[in-house]
Amino acid sequence: MIEVKNLKKIYNGNAVLKDVNAVIRKGEVISIIGPSGTGKSTFLRCLNLLEQPDGGEIWIDGKNILDGKTDIAAIRRKMGMVFQSFNLFGHLTVLENITLAPVSLLNKSREEAEAEAMKLLKLVGLANKAHALPGELSGGQQQRIAIARALAMEPEIILFDEPTSALDPTMVNEVLSVMRSLAKTGITMLIVTHEMRFARDVSSRIFYMDEGIVYEEGPAKELFENPSKTKTRAFLRRIGMFNSTLNKADFDLYHFMGLFTEFAEKQMLDAKQIKTLHLVLEELLVNIIFPEIELAELEIGISEETKQSELRITWHGSAGNPLESASEAGELARMIVKKRTSSSEYSVLENGVNQLFIKF
Repeated sequence: MIEVKNLKKIYNGNAVLKDVNAVIRKGEVISIIGPSGTGKSTFLRCLNLLEQPDGGEIWIDGKNILDGKTDIAAIRRKMGMVFQSFNLFGHLTVLENITLAPVSLLNKSREEAEAEAMKLLKLVGLANKAHALPGELSGGQQQRIAIARALAMEPEIILFDEPTSALDPTMVNEVLSVMRSLAKTGITMLIVTHEMRFARDVSSRIFYMDEGIVYEEGPAKELFENPSKTKTRAFLRRIGMFNSTLNKADFDLYHFMGLFTEFAEKQMLDAKQIKTLHLVLEELLVNIIFPEIELAELEIGISEETKQSELRITWHGSAGNPLESASEAGELARMIVKKRTSSSEYSVLENGVNQLFIKF
């Protein structure tokens, strides 16, 4: 249905979208997540040409809408959009807000438009507010009206740009409930959201955006439970990350421990936790990893919320779990590491890289 190729958008010399590539199939519900300022909303606005891209292609139903020949109004009729702010006309009633575009743009009769509007108001649970003015409604109710207004144009795709970000927490669930129901109807939905539980439960796929690209994407359950990239894991788990390249030829244990201690203290670990991590790292690196591996990449994550730690080491070379080595050398070190960690998992990734993942 939608294919995006090498999409770029530049503001004041800053590339907000650097090279976005994505495919959205009919009927998919895709949540777009990621840190603030990574181009999520800009991506949505480029899809319906509220923002003019500076490069790339956007194909919708087999047509490149950036070829200069596109009927922009027709594209926007295919794509309903719900914004952060509700953008309702304050001087019009709820019913008038919903029927205005179908009458003027779809050439529907007022009677037909009003009948459809009442069905949509019933869908969003606000049929009794048809003759109210937007100012008489709560924020959550106004956003539900905005969803009904977008649906009134009979779009094939509906874009949601952080639809709950302007709401009080008590109003968020009422809007998400409407969106959950809508997701079951088969309409294609793209949702920029910070509501992680909602994204995980409702989405067929997740796009994690960072560095001006779709940094990682995949089925919701898979991406939330086992993200493959460091930044995705850090974002989803709110983990502070410490990274280091381990080179046996010039490894300085004391310098490494100094850098790690500074990081751990910034993550507010207590002295006991830091001491445990020191012991595990020293035994693991000096007595288990380096006797067998010349060069490796290390990544340590510490949860900001729970203070739980996880360690990941990757390296090239022959396969084999260094914590399960048959050699007697390093046996004591392996016992120390296993005793002070909650779990460990060794795997070989698709690119042939060995990975050792340890949780504390």
